[in-house]
Amino acid sequence: METLLNEWLWQEDYWLPPGIQWQDIKMREDEGYFPLPRDLIYTVPLAFAFIALRYVFERLIAIPLSKCLGVKDRIRVRAPPIPKLEAFYKQKSRQPSQCEVVSLGKQCGLSQRKIQAWFRHRRNQDRPSNTKKFCEASWRFVFYLVAFIAGLGSLINTPWFWDQRECWRGYPKQPVADAHYWYYILELGFYLSLLLCVSVDVKRKDFKEQVIHHIATIFLISFSYCTNFVRIGTLVMLVHDSSDFLLESAKMLHYAVWTRTCDSLFVVFAVVFLITRLVVFPCRVVYSTLVESLEFFQPFFGYYFFNALLLVLQALHIFWAYLILRMVYKFAFMGKVEKDERSDEESEVDDGEEEEEEPEEEEDERSWEQRKGTINSKLASLANNCVLNNLTNQRNINSRLPKAR
Repeated sequence: METLLNEWLWQEDYWLPPGIQWQDIKMREDEGYFPLPRDLIYTVPLAFAFIALRYVFERLIAIPLSKCLGVKDRIRVRAPPIPKLEAFYKQKSRQPSQCEVVSLGKQCGLSQRKIQAWFRHRRNQDRPSNTKKFCEASWRFVFYLVAFIAGLGSLINTPWFWDQRECWRGYPKQPVADAHYWYYILELGFYLSLLLCVSVDVKRKDFKEQVIHHIATIFLISFSYCTNFVRIGTLVMLVHDSSDFLLESAKMLHYAVWTRTCDSLFVVFAVVFLITRLVVFPCRVVYSTLVESLEFFQPFFGYYFFNALLLVLQALHIFWAYLILRMVYKFAFMGKVEKDERSDEESEVDDGEEEEEEPEEEEDERSWEQRKGTINSKLASLANNCVLNNLTNQRNINSRLPKAR
């Protein structure tokens, strides 16, 4: 197995610039530590440790904090237990077609409206509560904030933080500091835990984009560590963490209905996101990996693959920037942020579109005659108002005629 890996996976042409071999980058203990692929094995148990820590955090800290901030959950009408409908809901579809509604009505002896009402209440019953969404946002907020502060503290005194050419000077024989090693391992373990929990977390409008983002990030961190692109990789992680904790904090305040504070914080997040993801990331980081790196080594497979992953992230940045600019537009012309277009609203599993929250009162129990009487009374009231307005306007016109004559 080791021979097979050495021949196919760990070929020097994939991981090192032309003319450099593995023995050329070996370091003595006094020279520092060189990143090795086997170090990434530790991220698997670390990911499960993050999941366990998250479970404890949400129950001991996030839930009490949500109550202190006034997060409230909607009271939804629970669908009555009907085994045939429940089996259809779990096994076939959450939104049956008209033909399926007719068939289910015959099987259960219920009207079509009651079948539709049951499925509506059942879907609303599965919707995540505000407390659950608050707990998820608070967990990510804590990690992104700690990661950003720790990353900034470990990088602010490094030469490549101010001059990105220093990321490539002496490459690939560049020692890795202990702080940057743990920065890499913890970030990779965290994103791996997010990918493992994606099936149980709240599914949002950009669910597919989030999955692609997590996978691309995991590949980016892992590959950059194996090829010793650690210096530029730390800058990539720092750029991402700089705005993520602002978004998660805005979500927390949104669930707590702190509207003004949430709107103000979202504007700050939008500014930071647009600057870091559309200016700093492409103009400093991507430009350095694409252009400046070629001043120090010839391109190889790792160069192309690493830049391809960076461009995938940049495409996601443009997509999210479009959603954020839509929200900024609404905030500027409507005075408030109504919904988080980026990833705040959960999406349906079947059709991918958000289903509007239905009224919880039992409207389906009202007879057609009652609803028809209500509609007729409203129409009569509207007609009377229209007649009175016409009479009033006619009087005003008649009173002005003499003056006009």
